[in-house]
Amino acid sequence: MLFSRFKTHLPTPDEALEGRPERPFAVPDRHTVLGNPLLGPYPDGLEIADFGLGCFWGAERKFWQAKGVWTTLVGYQGGHTPHPTYEEVCSGHTGHTEAVRVVYDPAVIPYTALLKLFWESHDPTQGFRQGNDAGTQYRSAIYTHSPAQQQAAEASRDAYRTVLQNSGYADITTEILPADGTRPFYPAEGYHQQYLSSSKNPNGYCGIGGTGVSCPVGVAPAGE
Repeated sequence: MLFSRFKTHLPTPDEALEGRPERPFAVPDRHTVLGNPLLGPYPDGLEIADFGLGCFWGAERKFWQAKGVWTTLVGYQGGHTPHPTYEEVCSGHTGHTEAVRVVYDPAVIPYTALLKLFWESHDPTQGFRQGNDAGTQYRSAIYTHSPAQQQAAEASRDAYRTVLQNSGYADITTEILPADGTRPFYPAEGYHQQYLSSSKNPNGYCGIGGTGVSCPVGVAPAGE
């Protein structure tokens, strides 16, 4: 019963698993597809964006295929347990969602274009689920790294909310919060990184999918 409850309700900090002071597993040095470092250091001029949009296998592939993305990695974010494992996150007892960290060149792909890809790649109205994947770890989320990102994310949500509701969808449930010290990104185990790359799982499948409703962002407003 406790396991079931935490699949549909976020735990409080007191209810969450204790975690550990260090990551209990290794993370590969480089991106299987792009060849660049996963954990950095990253070249000057690049920026970081964090997104949760369901199963992180397919979500990561969406972003590494975008021109201007330098590297991607998957992990856990938005919860309470330090350095969680995949099994702990899936139990619902850590409060994290499956997330993708995107390191990108804003001169090639602006943050607004990443937001458009984010919104159109999943259904942000489903709460603690994506399709057949149910649990708090599949919730939709954007964790921002600057006031400008926060403002752009909120504006894109408001714009997409209107077109989704006009298409018969419920309200957006995406959480948009700063990726500050209280919401660190914890990299996932090595076998999850670039899981759907052809060198790892050439026949791999992940059922992530959008609503089919176009998001009216991606064209940067004046001054961006």
